[in-house]
This record gives sequence, C-alpha cells and structure tokens, in this order.
Amino acid sequence: MTAAIKPRIDLRNRTRLETVIPLKTPFIINVDPSDKCNFQCKFCPTGDRRLMNDIHRPLKLMDFDLYRKIINDINEFEDPIRVLRLYKDGEPLLNPRFADMVRYAKENPKILRVDTTTNASLLNPKRNLEIIQAGLDRINISVEGVNEQQYKDFSKYKINFDRFVENIAHFYENKGNCEVIIKINGDLISEHDKATFTEAFKDKADGIYLEHIMSCWPKFELNSVEVNKTHGVYGQDIREIMVCPYVFYSFSINSDGCASLCFLDWSRKLIIGDARMQSVKEIWNSSKMRGYQKMFLMQRRKEHPICGRCGQMTHGMPDDIDEYAEPLLSRILSLE
Repeated sequence: MTAAIKPRIDLRNRTRLETVIPLKTPFIINVDPSDKCNFQCKFCPTGDRRLMNDIHRPLKLMDFDLYRKIINDINEFEDPIRVLRLYKDGEPLLNPRFADMVRYAKENPKILRVDTTTNASLLNPKRNLEIIQAGLDRINISVEGVNEQQYKDFSKYKINFDRFVENIAHFYENKGNCEVIIKINGDLISEHDKATFTEAFKDKADGIYLEHIMSCWPKFELNSVEVNKTHGVYGQDIREIMVCPYVFYSFSINSDGCASLCFLDWSRKLIIGDARMQSVKEIWNSSKMRGYQKMFLMQRRKEHPICGRCGQMTHGMPDDIDEYAEPLLSRILSLE
C-alpha cells in the first residue's frame, strides 16, 4: 500500500489562530466554479433538485470574466492567500473552463496553492492532463460507493465503476506535483466494502480516508442518513465549539459572484458582499464580515438562526479558539 491514511485537511500542522487574528489577508478563499452538480447525494442540499428550485438558487457556472476579476482582486491583499479552493456547493468539473481557472490562479503570485474537491465522475485522460498541466496543487476525490448499485442508490447517478477507477488511476500516474486524496463515507458501507475501497485506491492516491457522517448543512435534514453519534467527521471526539474559527481566516464566493460568510452557506442566508460590485479585499474587510466575527467572539452564536444550529461546530472542527474569545474580541474592537 502506497497511500497514507490521511484526511483531506491537515489536522496537525495548523497555525494557532489565536496568535494571528485579526488577519489582513485570509488564508483561504473558496470560489465555486459550478453551483450545480451531476449527482443527487442524499446528504447534500445541492442534490435536492426540488429544494434548489424552492430557494431559487441560481445553479449556474461561474463566468470566466467574473472569475478573472476575482483572481485579479486578490493582488490587493498585503500577503498571498494560502489556498484558493475551487469548490463550494457544486461539482467543479462541470465548468468546462476549470483547467483555465486553475492556470489563471497559478499565474498569480498572491496565490500560493490551488485545490479542489470533486466527485471525479468527469475525469478522463484528456481532462486529467489539462488539469495537471494547469498546475493544480491538490485534488480531493469524494467516492460515493464501491460499485454501480451503490452510486445509483446514494447519488442517483449511473457510473461505470471500473472506468471511474481507471480514470483516477490515470490521474495519479500523471499527477506531477498534484497531491491526490481519496475519501469515502465509512459509516454507510460494510467492512467488506471498506476493504474493497482500500484495495481499489491504495495505489492510486497519496492519501485515502474513511470519513464519518456529520450534518454540516445548517437547516438541511439529511435524507435517511444517520449522523455518527460517536465520532466527528475525521474521527475526533464530538464536542461543541462556540466560536466558529472559519470566519477569521476564510470566506466564499458563489458561482454568481455573491460572497458567503461560510463555505456551508448552501441557502445563501449568510451573504456578506458581492464580488461583481466590490473587490475581494473590500468584502474581507467589510462591516458585515467584522460583525460576524464579533458575534462569535461575544459567544452569541446560539442566537443566530443559521449558525446556532451548525453541525460543523460539534462534528467537524479542526480548530478551537473558544478560550481566547475575550482577548481576540479586544483586538478586533481596537481596529474600529
């Protein structure tokens, strides 16, 4: 086995946020190439076509001119951003210009790394080489089953599983400097299926991982999928954190250009700006962004109709700055 047992985020080598907040430049900016997905996974609001219609989410591809503006705007920051994450709600590879997006970002010295998360159903040898040659630094591949029937049952998608594995193998064989991480939800499959997953991908990735089920989408009920009551998504202990750390180092830009406080803002209830009319730096330094940061540091998350019920705060937290809330609030207030 060549692949390490490795989650899609680094849980060990993390910057202690209490030592750097407030940040002049965010660590991570999520930019969504596609607001729609070709899968209809049970755990994901984007896969619920009726729900998307009811909330009038645009389900569109990001226009490349808008994308170019966003990348150019990043030059206004004092420091480089650590990661441009080409992913939020949809399947990034539905955007036919995905490789161009990677390439354009990699040409900007104010962006240190570019990564994405994909269901990999649209990978093929030609597409693989385009993406690799564009300079993608990391690809996180979400596997939703270990055979065709599991894909049909869970994602309502007809897949040729053998070809799917072959396309991933081709990507890995030609990956260059791109790190490949493959994960599956281990709570939904049998021990035999876990062994099948490991055998299928152990020599086709730098890291593989069995994740646990969590309800990370605020105000979205999982469809017949039960949340793990023992472990968090990365196997960590379940415990509630009051201060959301994400708002202090990241934010997201949706496919239509509106900016969300959080990468989990599937229903667009946490809008903090619009990249079509504002610069990316203006959004990061906006009063709306600062207002949310202060709300969390004042320990008022539970009062918020969206953030108050976020499952990420119990099952998915890589950072905990709760004990530093008071001094961090003083730092934030000193900027006003």
